[in-house]
Amino acid sequence: MPTEEVKDGAARCLMQTYARQPISIVRGLGSKVYDMEGREYVDFVGGIAVNILGHGHPDLVQAIQRQAAQLIHVSNLYYTEPQVKLAQTLVDHSFADKVFFCNSGAEANEAAIKLARRYNHEKHGAGRYEIITMKNSFHGRTLATIAATGQEKVQKGFEPLMPGFAYVPFNDFGAIESMVSEKTAAIMLEPIQGEGGVHVADREYLKNLRELCTQKDILLIFDEVQTGMGRTGTLFAYEQLGVEPDIMTLAKGLGGGMPIGACLAKESVAVVFTPGTHASTFGGNPLACAAALAVCRVLLEGRVLDHAKRMGEYLAKGLADCKDRHRVVREVRGLGLLQGMELDIDAKAVVADCLIRGVLINATGERVLRFVPPLVITQHEIDRLIETLTAIFNHRVMAEKDAHH
Repeated sequence: MPTEEVKDGAARCLMQTYARQPISIVRGLGSKVYDMEGREYVDFVGGIAVNILGHGHPDLVQAIQRQAAQLIHVSNLYYTEPQVKLAQTLVDHSFADKVFFCNSGAEANEAAIKLARRYNHEKHGAGRYEIITMKNSFHGRTLATIAATGQEKVQKGFEPLMPGFAYVPFNDFGAIESMVSEKTAAIMLEPIQGEGGVHVADREYLKNLRELCTQKDILLIFDEVQTGMGRTGTLFAYEQLGVEPDIMTLAKGLGGGMPIGACLAKESVAVVFTPGTHASTFGGNPLACAAALAVCRVLLEGRVLDHAKRMGEYLAKGLADCKDRHRVVREVRGLGLLQGMELDIDAKAVVADCLIRGVLINATGERVLRFVPPLVITQHEIDRLIETLTAIFNHRVMAEKDAHH
């Protein structure tokens, strides 16, 4: 089935919710993927921060194969070993005491929102339900999580939005202080805004938030769907930022490509989730948990995390050097292997140019390129990205000069 046929089939049968690149990917290995025509691409999208061990990692493949042959799914009415082992691993290596499993980042955030509401309802009464979130945040596509997301373009056409959310500018502690009221149940944010253009939270800001939340018994929720699982060079981003949340959400990289989400919380908060209060049919199924366990084991061995830290620094330096050489680059920002490059030109055009040159990247908004490669990305592959961007920027400058002449 050639690519054109696949595209025609998609146009006929799929709801048109994605602006897709004009290639059909059939296989991947390490940090590279291959299309139907056999062309090779270096993958700096990584399933949008999902394929953290790259494509076809033997430990992950074997774990999935073994578990699929043994037991794929059973209801949460029964215990399964992979689910309990994964929960223990996450608890042992984080601030949290308890875990709830689901299938995606949006579902993990939905669980966090429900947990925050129920905790406050039981402890402070029905009047305390409002969650303060950040402008330009992104928390998912369900009705609750688009209401939590501080971006109008995500909410447009789905009104009326679910009530109970208030928005403040990111990294502005004063704005939060003035927004907090008797109704405030929780403050929810991403340690690094991914979809919002790769903006990193200031350490001082987070420290002030933690103190405020502790003082007023407001829950602090970190959405680490994109930043968790080694993306920033530590298992979770909060470890580098020096502040522990009360609730944290994970997904994306957790299963290395298998759909799984998790909502982690301290015991004092988690206790309000009792039988019947929340559930997920497929949440924490043996197959997804076996995959996530394999991912955790590889990360906790330490080699991949150390490598990711080094490559994060190398990528940041390469992008910064690129900025110094090219006027079209306005700013480079990020942490570890979550990096953003803000441009003076159309980012989507650069994405298209990179694709032609065999490099997959992604744009968030009109002006920001986002780089979230597998954690196994190599120095050589990062060099190729920088060379590709350099060639594209040089070409655009030359084209501009010719246009003026």
